[in-house]
Amino acid sequence: MKDADYHELIDTLFISIEEALDVCEVDIDYEGAGGIMTLTMLNHTKIILNKQPPLQQLWVATKFNGHHFNYTNNLWIDERTGVEFFAFFDEAISKQAGQPVKLNLQG
Repeated sequence: MKDADYHELIDTLFISIEEALDVCEVDIDYEGAGGIMTLTMLNHTKIILNKQPPLQQLWVATKFNGHHFNYTNNLWIDERTGVEFFAFFDEAISKQAGQPVKLNLQG
């Protein structure tokens, strides 16, 4: 994949997450800059998403684990577990926030 395509995919994903968080019933703060997006839960725990351009991956750090996602067949797939990003993300946010969160993101 061309570098420009990779950056566009991640930027579009980050915008989708921001828009979903803006209408989410659960109060989750977010901040983005320099290819990093930080989500802060009410319990002050964080989930950090960041670009990894040399590897063309999306990395996600939760308080429970770290995940590296590769873009394969139009989906971001966790290289370790094989789980698709959008399914993973709602579950990770819910677990970390301590309450159900459904962002309704789709690939």
